[in-house]
Amino acid sequence: MHPYYFDPPPEENTGEGSPAVRPAPQEPPGRREGEQHPAAHAGPAVRPTRRKSERGAALVLAALTLVLGGTAVLLALRAQPLVDAGAFYPSGGGQASVTPSLSFQAELERAPTGDGTVLSLEAKPEGEGMRLQDIYRKVIPSIVSIQATVAKGTLQGVSQGTGILMSGDGYLITNAHVIDGAFRVDVSLEDGRGFQAKLVGSDSTTDLAVLKIEAEGLTPAAFGDSEDMVVGDAVVAIGNPMGEELRGTMTDGILSAINRDMEVDGNPMTLLQTTAALNTGNSGGALVNDRGQVIGITNMKLVSTDADSNTLEGLGFAIPTATVKPVVDSLIQSGHVTGRPTLGVTVRGLYPSEKEARGVACGLLVDAVQAGSDAADKVQAGDILLTANGTELNTTDDLLAVRDALDVGESILFQADREGACLEYSVRLVEQYELNQ
Repeated sequence: MHPYYFDPPPEENTGEGSPAVRPAPQEPPGRREGEQHPAAHAGPAVRPTRRKSERGAALVLAALTLVLGGTAVLLALRAQPLVDAGAFYPSGGGQASVTPSLSFQAELERAPTGDGTVLSLEAKPEGEGMRLQDIYRKVIPSIVSIQATVAKGTLQGVSQGTGILMSGDGYLITNAHVIDGAFRVDVSLEDGRGFQAKLVGSDSTTDLAVLKIEAEGLTPAAFGDSEDMVVGDAVVAIGNPMGEELRGTMTDGILSAINRDMEVDGNPMTLLQTTAALNTGNSGGALVNDRGQVIGITNMKLVSTDADSNTLEGLGFAIPTATVKPVVDSLIQSGHVTGRPTLGVTVRGLYPSEKEARGVACGLLVDAVQAGSDAADKVQAGDILLTANGTELNTTDDLLAVRDALDVGESILFQADREGACLEYSVRLVEQYELNQ
């Protein structure tokens, strides 16, 4: 799981599997350690923005990475990527378990940054859409297969996904979870050539990564603006479901929702929803409009883990290019996302019994304060943040709205309760990347 989260722990869903229902918090039976969520670590400076829903644990968002090693397995525990310790499949044996070996220390080789390359988004051309056959012929040279050799503790394995060429000099985009834990990434082009990629930058908050290969004769994809899209627009998904065996697969559908707010591992994402079929191996692939422009990076689907429930179909998601562009540009320029403000505090919503015990009608409970932040000398674990710049805090979304309207260096004035005493302190927003170094 990612080390930093923000939003209260997922509440029980009483809506028989509906992922949209978020009732008021109930008394927890016992919250597991690591489920606190800091409002400090939300979203990039671009302010774009995977959600667990339960019927038992019936509905989950599943990353689309394929973990190889015998049978293809879709694991979707807590909506985490498939490359995960305890759910790991070896690259060479075809068995569902591995014998631990030496701990791996190698990291993926980094590529230079700062050459000024940016992702260009083109306007949607006027006129009639292209035939499906023509869309495929236009886009497929830009779709690559990614095989990442990954290490998790004492285990080594291979994950496989998809990538999209964004420039003629070898930059390509994929999902961060495809290469998470990788110390080697191999990229194969549609024409059969293979290259070892270097890491430009990766951002788990938005699930985006940029790789670079040294190759000539590349065909970059055309990227369109996702904000030009409306519900009902025809789209296709192109990627490598089930890995190399089914590489270059295209499925068609419509854009069934835009601005779909989802959450995975505490990271909020505002995604495109599509009926185009997505499967493991599609991670990092292209969601394409009827003009042959990439308007999203496919990264997950909603699946059911309840054998008694109906099979879910047509619930795939993609990161819109309006979110992709500023993140990719920042990764290419700096190797990380810049300008992302953070408070450096970990907060969660209050349960009704906690409100009653503390004598407050609203507020967010501070679970932890990060060393080096401006909050470190002001805020204490156990404080209840009541208001932020005059806004009453009932949910973490309230705090995020206040924070997202500000930039690094600006401050939030809090009214807080500390063991019954009323306090007021001003906390300056700091650069998230710098704080975490």
